[in-house]
Amino acid sequence: MKILGIETSCDETGIAIYDSEQGIIADALYSQVELHEEYGGVVPELASRDHVRKAIPLIKQVLIEANCTKDDIDAIAYTKGPGLIGALFVGVGVGRSLAYAWDIPAIGVHHMEGHLLAPLLEDDKPDYPFVALLVSGGHTLLVDVQGLGEYQILGESIDDAAGEAFDKTAKIMGLGYPGGPALAKQAERGRAGIYKLPRPMTDRPGLDFSFSGLKTAVATLYNKSDKSEQELADIAYAFQEAVVDTIFIKCRRALEQTGHKRLVVAGGVSANTVLRQKLTQLLESKGGQAYYPRPKFCTDNGAMIAYAGYARYQAALNGRGEFEEPAICAKPRWPIEDL
Repeated sequence: MKILGIETSCDETGIAIYDSEQGIIADALYSQVELHEEYGGVVPELASRDHVRKAIPLIKQVLIEANCTKDDIDAIAYTKGPGLIGALFVGVGVGRSLAYAWDIPAIGVHHMEGHLLAPLLEDDKPDYPFVALLVSGGHTLLVDVQGLGEYQILGESIDDAAGEAFDKTAKIMGLGYPGGPALAKQAERGRAGIYKLPRPMTDRPGLDFSFSGLKTAVATLYNKSDKSEQELADIAYAFQEAVVDTIFIKCRRALEQTGHKRLVVAGGVSANTVLRQKLTQLLESKGGQAYYPRPKFCTDNGAMIAYAGYARYQAALNGRGEFEEPAICAKPRWPIEDL
């Protein structure tokens, strides 16, 4: 069985084909970073127009790469939400239209479920149940995962998500766009113990996150600094350390609360090597294991949507779900617990 996946929720056009026997057999990704760089952030209208330009050429590309024709595709999965409404409608429209023309099912996929299932693309994949930490640009979630579609949110960001905090802090420090990777790179040259920043909401019970105050604390440090390269590196180090420590503390609490020994970490921030090292050590200390997607599947991509579509397709065939009516429908706001 082969599933074509289409991802257009924000500023990356991702197309991939998942084969039930071989895994991902073709994968293409176009990033709009250069398009939005001069604006310092994603411009929704420009993002939507670029998806229109790139979606069909990338679909043709992955079909050639996989040595497939439309007749080899059994179903089409597309990101239905959450995300930017205009960007979502491009993927929904293309996916639904092709499915109608090719006379095959189409499956609307939840973007965060795609991230959550991305580690299952790897050879070493987790069994249910597990705790999932989803840390992408717009979301920071801790989820108790009992099975496909059986999700209970344990904690979430009440203001800026971790990825947003990285990007906004980098912008404050003049590190450009997208700032998260640049800030992490800067932190590599930083020195431990020079600055101490707060670990937000770790001094109270609960599993929710808040990073806006941390961003403000960095702005205060930056404005008082001499703006030298070493000063910037030390501030970046302190910021990254505070974010990682905060996430570490919340994950430890979530594991203790649920009793699970498996932690899935996915989303763009899951590529951060410091975060991976610390969470891996946490799980090893508890006799458990942490699971991550490969770095290329941490950010938005078509492969995770193709796989999530396959999982949903199989569930529907086995009577554990239904195929949707053939309608053009996107959900810019869509809580994962509604699945």
